[in-house]
Amino acid sequence: MAGACPRFVFACFKRIERWGDKLTGAAGPFFVAVATLLFITGTLCFLDVILPSIPWPWLTTFPCILIIINLLAHYYFVCTLSPGFASDPPQRAGNGFLWAKKRHTYTYTGHGVHWSANLNVTPASTTKCSKCGEIKPERTHHCRVCNRCVLKYDHHCPCVGLYNERHFVMFMAYVVMATFCFVAFGWPHLLLAVGFHFDDNWEHWISPIVFTIIYFLCLVMCLAIGTMLAWHIWGVSVGETAVESQDHEHYRRVALSRGESFQNSYDLGKLRNLQLFFNIGPDGYPLYTLLFPFRVLPYTDGRSWARRPGLERHHGLLAGEELTDEEDNDN
Repeated sequence: MAGACPRFVFACFKRIERWGDKLTGAAGPFFVAVATLLFITGTLCFLDVILPSIPWPWLTTFPCILIIINLLAHYYFVCTLSPGFASDPPQRAGNGFLWAKKRHTYTYTGHGVHWSANLNVTPASTTKCSKCGEIKPERTHHCRVCNRCVLKYDHHCPCVGLYNERHFVMFMAYVVMATFCFVAFGWPHLLLAVGFHFDDNWEHWISPIVFTIIYFLCLVMCLAIGTMLAWHIWGVSVGETAVESQDHEHYRRVALSRGESFQNSYDLGKLRNLQLFFNIGPDGYPLYTLLFPFRVLPYTDGRSWARRPGLERHHGLLAGEELTDEEDNDN
């Protein structure tokens, strides 16, 4: 009897969580449509009101337009590209103009990794998912909304995994840049829109009410998404996803309880982690792929991973101690 009440409360929370997942999945297209409408409205506000008033247009127009193109393109890629499901075959680079070209012909290390031979690459261990029955490599998690196992799963908003995580981080970066520019260059127009300059008339196609709403939305988004971006970049720099950051905290406590220290085997150092994530550098794509919205494949197909030299698993973690996706149990 003593444990019946906690189990009942836990089961209730699990049921509420599943209902939330179903609602998120059903409302996903609606949220995407609303976000798209806001981005388009903000773009029109910027082009109609702010851009014509920015000094040195011959110097500033192209960077502003480039930021807008990157924001919209990366958002499109995040929403339309598959995150990479464990049951799907590895993706291959295309030949269209949207696909970036490698800096040079890489040395193929094998195991599904396209990088030079100076990486310590080991095949990923595999387990069977208790929810969908798929065989999943390590770093793969089951997405409750998609109801499928996603390679290097990060989160669902929409589903972000191995093949679109780069676009997600780039999208956040360009949202922060775009909203910062909107707020920094748009404040004189805000004063006019709210009536502080009574001697000037509002001579723009966009209404002052719409501009004011978009301005404050940009201010909030710049702060909120800027914080999210900083947290994600930090995670990338230490070689972990949003899910893994929680797992690794547990692993550290487990290792500490034995008097050991936990070491993330995927952490190759901040610079190399960033190079591998964005797939840039001497063995990846050119740096200009950060400035233009090209399609870029990850350095691996998710069936093998680069690790710290000498490690084939996390240091301080014993076999069988790895966390798995929690069971959805009504009992």
